[in-house]
Amino acid sequence: MFIYSDVFIKLVVGFIFMTILINLSGKGNLAPTSAIDQVQNYVLGGIVGGVIYNSAVTLLQFVIVLLIWSLLILVTRYLKIHVHAVGKFIDGGPITIIRNGKLLVHNCLKANLSAKEIDFKLRTAGVYQIEDVKRAIVEQNGSLTVLRQGDGNIRYPIIIDGQIDLDVLELMNHDENWLLEQLRSHGITNVRDVYMAKYENHQFEITRYDES
Repeated sequence: MFIYSDVFIKLVVGFIFMTILINLSGKGNLAPTSAIDQVQNYVLGGIVGGVIYNSAVTLLQFVIVLLIWSLLILVTRYLKIHVHAVGKFIDGGPITIIRNGKLLVHNCLKANLSAKEIDFKLRTAGVYQIEDVKRAIVEQNGSLTVLRQGDGNIRYPIIIDGQIDLDVLELMNHDENWLLEQLRSHGITNVRDVYMAKYENHQFEITRYDES
């Protein structure tokens, strides 16, 4: 039997849980930049939408499922920030598909992009000749960043949340030893003290955790 009061209560509970989870998770799902943000939206919407009209699922069962999913999301976000391997697995990283006018087929396949998709993305970005591209990078959210010949360099964080991004170092043609030496010259001996670090025009832009 369909009971409107039961649906109303479940809607209210679902709304409260969604609001709390959005605030606790940093509101990343409002503007998804990674796979986990999209999955959180889909699954949470599916849980709420699939349960509120099912009278066989009690309110207590509904709350337990929401709690389990919320806990899973929060733990995953914590591990993503504090454990580099987990963050890399979940979010991935930027992949260069064009370098100095040359299409890198291996990286295109790594990004699961067909030639047709690449051609479409380039045309969408206003690029019609690959030779005009200094660097084209597929971002972690699937968008394409295009740097034309003569443009400046793209700035990527070398250090995020106290973790070194080795892929970015590779893009810059530097290694970890070079980075650690540069940090020491700025009075930083521990990478974990750095919230974010970027490098452009031979200069570092470093933000530490202890900065106000």
